Amino acid sequence: MHTARFTLDPAFTVGEVNPRVFGSFVEHLGRCVYTGIFEPGHPAADEAGLRTDVLELVRELGVTAVRYPGGNFVSGYKWEDSVGPAESRPRRLDLAWHSTETNRFGLSEYIDFLRKVGPQAEPMMAVNLGTRGVAEALELQEYANHAEGTALSDLRAAHGDKDPFGIRLWCLGNEMDGPWQTGHKTAEEYGRVAAETARAMRQIDPKVELVACGSSSQSMPTFAEWEATVLKETYDLVDYISLHAYYWPENGDIDSFLASAVDMESFIENVVATADHVGARLKSKKKINLSFDEWNVWYLPEWEEHAKTFQQDDWPEAPRLLEDNYSVTDAVVFGSLLIALLRHADRVTVACLAQLVNVIAPIMTEPGGPAWRQTTFFPFAQAAQHGRGQVLDVRVDSPTYETKKYGEADLLHATAVRADDGTVTVFAVNRSRTDALPLEVALNGLDLTSVVEHSALADADPDARNTLDDPERVTPHPVEGTALTDGTLTAVLEPLSWNVIRLA
Repeated sequence: MHTARFTLDPAFTVGEVNPRVFGSFVEHLGRCVYTGIFEPGHPAADEAGLRTDVLELVRELGVTAVRYPGGNFVSGYKWEDSVGPAESRPRRLDLAWHSTETNRFGLSEYIDFLRKVGPQAEPMMAVNLGTRGVAEALELQEYANHAEGTALSDLRAAHGDKDPFGIRLWCLGNEMDGPWQTGHKTAEEYGRVAAETARAMRQIDPKVELVACGSSSQSMPTFAEWEATVLKETYDLVDYISLHAYYWPENGDIDSFLASAVDMESFIENVVATADHVGARLKSKKKINLSFDEWNVWYLPEWEEHAKTFQQDDWPEAPRLLEDNYSVTDAVVFGSLLIALLRHADRVTVACLAQLVNVIAPIMTEPGGPAWRQTTFFPFAQAAQHGRGQVLDVRVDSPTYETKKYGEADLLHATAVRADDGTVTVFAVNRSRTDALPLEVALNGLDLTSVVEHSALADADPDARNTLDDPERVTPHPVEGTALTDGTLTAVLEPLSWNVIRLA
């Protein structure tokens, strides 16, 4: 196998990592909320019904911004159903996931959850622009954020929350380009209502940060045209345009699946180009940043088959939906997607792993039972811990392999982050399913003398997974032989592996 190479130099950087890149997503979908983060009566539940075993894992995961309450759910969301005494809240049909929503977990419980996760956990609230509009968004904003002295701020206090929630980051709807979305709109229709909502929300608070809906995927027939139309209406009113992307091995094509980040990086770069084109046409010096607020490995065809079995008159509470069990192969692809986000840290300044618990999630729970880490938990936790600082510009010289979907792809996918104390962490994926990959990294202008750690997630069985019966089957392991000599890092990356190499 030929050696893969790249050079690191502090003079060549991409940008500072925004902590919000390590965000996640809690939607009222399946068991993400009920028996996920919230399960009154569970042996580990606190007085508010939050599972403390899950809280501990969420802290370990390193999650920052948490998007809520959807997702597709938000397009039928009535915020006022989710406040006040829990026993008095109405039960509603959730059209998005063909379920019954009890509203026992609502806005106050969400804020309480974030506060218990810790100060790094920031709310990211979505407003319903599917079946509702400007007025309801303003009501929610006033209820959540106004200090006191108005009907809605006083109502919040009467509900037991005297202090405002201080929500800074707001999503103007969700996936409004998608025909599956309740209240789906054309780009012109959505752009107008998003602009009206943004303008009104800024009248209450000019400092709010707003995310306009971008395309639900790069494969949407309206992609790029949607972004251009929406941003033409909202460019001076919003701070972000959203991106959503999910990946799975289509028709069993593992080689293309391993190169999924090729599509993710293309998606990012195409949205940046579109946004900057709109800015140029408007003669604006402002740059629109990207909120990649849904991303993950998701076995979508399996969900679509399952959805066909729904009985029209059956509206269950918190059914088991989208509970993908992730393999080592999935975790390597997942790590590569993280690398793609970091490689574009100059423009991707918010990102949300969808989702947090049980639903295509890094954390799984059993009702009344334990919580455990999926294989994807580890790349996220390591990146959230060590991927803080300046992203260094990485241009790989790598052996390649052929994929059906993306053509020729590099076997090595990598990035590096330099922390404020001068230490550097290299994140690297070897996409080869059969061969180890030698790696050489030249270090220019970096005062580094030692390898602190080389950790890898890999396994002789690429289908190995963590389960209820074997929750620690897959964990990262130390790699021996990695060295830093005379300004050159040398390592061998195991086949099909996610690697974290820390240098000091």
